[in-house]
Amino acid sequence: MVLDRPFLVVRAAGSGMEGSGDLLALRGDLCFPIEVKSSKYPKLYLSGRTETQYNAMVHEGKRCSLMPLYAYRLKGVRGDSWRIFRVEVGKIPGRLGMLCRRIPPFPLTRNGKPFLDWQAGMPLHMFLSLVCRTSSTEGYTSLEKRARSIEIDASRDEELIQNRLTDMVQP
Repeated sequence: MVLDRPFLVVRAAGSGMEGSGDLLALRGDLCFPIEVKSSKYPKLYLSGRTETQYNAMVHEGKRCSLMPLYAYRLKGVRGDSWRIFRVEVGKIPGRLGMLCRRIPPFPLTRNGKPFLDWQAGMPLHMFLSLVCRTSSTEGYTSLEKRARSIEIDASRDEELIQNRLTDMVQP
């Protein structure tokens, strides 16, 4: 799926401007900055520099209507050791807005501060299947068919109402 719908990924580690993340993933229909974190502990609490990075990602996401992401790798895990989280920036338009509802946001501490909890994230393979889905994918096709049937039903209902109104008005 990734080969059929590839992204251009630009590394901006260290030299990237504040809020741009470590990577920028670009494709005609999607674009998002990604901050990459790795730890041997399943929970990573943000403080100091990491909290400043997070706040900059929130600011840039709001300013540019982007959906910033965090990719969190748990060291020592076999298989898919990466988890994806989205940074909460409010309402996002278009396809990013639809994706926003499916990608888990950062969990919050009791004090309301965001942190990374590896177990609460979306596995990387699920994220890739979500963003690389094509219109021929079954889920997308069935959604499109339902939308068309609703439009057809609405136009039939409107026609039926018009006919009944006409019958009522005519003697």
